[in-house]
This record gives sequence, C-alpha cells and structure tokens, in this order.
Amino acid sequence: MPGTALAPSSLSQTRLVLAPTRDRSVLDGGWWPRSWEPAVELPGLVRALSEQYGRIRHLMLNIHTWDSRIHRLTVGADTVRIGWFDSLDPALLVATTASDGQVDLLVVPPATAPATAERALAAAADPADLRHAPDLLAARPPRPEGAPATGSPAYAVWDNEGGRAPGRNRGRTDR
Repeated sequence: MPGTALAPSSLSQTRLVLAPTRDRSVLDGGWWPRSWEPAVELPGLVRALSEQYGRIRHLMLNIHTWDSRIHRLTVGADTVRIGWFDSLDPALLVATTASDGQVDLLVVPPATAPATAERALAAAADPADLRHAPDLLAARPPRPEGAPATGSPAYAVWDNEGGRAPGRNRGRTDR
C-alpha cells in the first residue's frame, strides 16, 4: 500500500527522554532521531511511546522537516496514522494515544552535537522547565566558568540610542 511503512524487526536504541509524570504544561519529553527518514525513525519511537503511554494511534509532524512522507506506519499489530502539517513547529512532534491523550515531544535535529542534544533532551523532560520546543533548541550552552554574564554590569547599562555597552566607541564619524 503506498504511503505505508512497516516497522523493521531490528531497531536501534531510541534516543528518547520522557518526563517522570505527564502533568506538564509544555512538553512531555524529547526525542533525538538519527535521521530525517520517517520510515526508519518512527517505528522505534512508536514502540517506546506505546510502552509508556499505551497504543499510539496518530503522529503529527512538520511537513518540511522530514525527507519523505508516509501516511501509515505498521508497528506490531497496530497501524499509526501520520499527519504532516505546515503549521506545526519543526522542533515538535505530537503523538495521540488510543485514549486521546496527547504527548508533545521536542524533536532534536539528527546532526545536533551530542552535548547540545543531551542538554535539550534533559530540559524537555524536566518538569520545572517550561520553555517551548524551539526555545530549547535555541538555548545557549552553559557559560564557561569566569566568562562574563550578559546580565553583568557591563551589559546592564545600555546607550539609549543604539544599545551599545558603556565605554564602547559609537563608530560614528559624523560628530
């Protein structure tokens, strides 16, 4: 059947981190696929989510992010419908369970550096972190010890006409 993918029998370890409970108001966790090929990546995710939340019946993904489009995915005895949406943020995947529960996951791009991906996955699964998926991917890594913070006094006082730190040359020659 066109647009249907069958789950491979041998799947590599799924890089998925889930929040300890589902009482989150933003994300339920994060997933780091190894590629943008849905027929290869989604079966392992569906199996992992099914173990945690019960049968998954529908996945929603961004249409522009993935390399190909499948519309159904057979995982074991279950068939999962796949919806492709232009308006869904590329950093988000939404899964719907058989009981109509919604699981929102951060999608970390496959080529992301491991340290950055691990930080984003941990933040997505942290119940105290209320940032949205794209904000987690845009977050800067922790500052090295001794580096000035952007909230330091050097940055606290801004020129009211250009946003320059105090003591910096304006670069203007018309004065």
